[in-house]
Amino acid sequence: MKVGVVAEWMDRSRGGAEWSTSQFIDALLERGITIELLTRSRAPSAPGLCVRTVETPRWPRSAGTAGFLAAAEAYARETDCDIVHTMIPCEGAHVYQPRGGLVAETIARTLASRPEGLPRMIKRLDLAMNRRQRLLLKKERSWLTGSHKPAVIAISNYVARQLRDHHDYPDELIYRIPNGVSIVPADEKARVAERAMIRRRHGIADEAFVMLAVCHHFRLKGVGRLIEALGRVVGRTGSPIRAVVVGRDRVEPWKLVASRHRVGDAVVFTGPVESVRPYYHAADVLVHASYYDPCSRVVLEAMQYGLMVVTTVFDGASEQVVDGTTGFVIASPDDTDELVRVLMSIMERWRQKRASAGPASASGRWTMQGHADEVLSVYRLLRGTGGRGRSAGHGEVGEGVGSTCQMGD
Repeated sequence: MKVGVVAEWMDRSRGGAEWSTSQFIDALLERGITIELLTRSRAPSAPGLCVRTVETPRWPRSAGTAGFLAAAEAYARETDCDIVHTMIPCEGAHVYQPRGGLVAETIARTLASRPEGLPRMIKRLDLAMNRRQRLLLKKERSWLTGSHKPAVIAISNYVARQLRDHHDYPDELIYRIPNGVSIVPADEKARVAERAMIRRRHGIADEAFVMLAVCHHFRLKGVGRLIEALGRVVGRTGSPIRAVVVGRDRVEPWKLVASRHRVGDAVVFTGPVESVRPYYHAADVLVHASYYDPCSRVVLEAMQYGLMVVTTVFDGASEQVVDGTTGFVIASPDDTDELVRVLMSIMERWRQKRASAGPASASGRWTMQGHADEVLSVYRLLRGTGGRGRSAGHGEVGEGVGSTCQMGD
């Protein structure tokens, strides 16, 4: 089977959705699927993978995205792939997988992350002037409400609800396949060594209770709520407490928030890191008080490593949490009282040497390999019902398209 994958960007450093897409492609290649990737990134080729790079202006961002969308729609019409699977609105594709959730929900939850009143009003105006987002919203709405609807892979029930709530999408075209992750497991010796290494690197005592946050958008992922909760629990226990924030975002505003809550010395901002695994091992709980996540990779990864998690109902990964066993789910990131209550409960377990949930079971529905197998089942179903790729041949998919192909071993 030959599959065309459409993804505007394939830079893993940009965040979870692109990292997941990259791991998904790897899993398909491992299963002998031939992949043709259409992207604006200069991704490397591999056996079985042909990369077609679309050259568009990087500024203004809306013009770059518009150029890519035009090339992608031409590609969907002309390619000889059996299936065209897109991560961005692309009319003509067989499968749409909005790994970042629907555009309308992204806008709504971004607004919800701002305080009511003037801050939210200003953000609403900012979003209204965001030409790229308006373009994506228009494209997505037109496609999903039009006459040629794609099969949509929802990586959580939360995304499936978005489809119904925003577009009244037919249930028979929604395939719920939970997100998956590929991790590199560690034995007990490596886990202990990595825990000690990270704590030593950041000056954290062995006996300290460590709360971890991993994200690239601190406001949307609830870092402010974590800091506020930390300010309320420090001093209420007999052990030192630290928060470690891993990821790329502006740090200075959040250092000011930490100082305002009198925990400036208790919060560590690491910036981006090469590998997150040692930080999972160094922590005692992952706190992901997110305002919006279709299905958080970091929550799934943390549970795979046996780390207790705290997340919200606005994270699709919360559906995989066994409440009170592998973690806790709170109703709203704004409910700091509930977050504090949950953290105090977890710290009490930790003090009694019962904080760890133990190694998570290697559920196929948590692994990218299991995710890829279920997506392949959808491909086969679509091919069996006439959802085959076009036979017109490749042709030109637009100006400025280059390719690097390595189709054989």
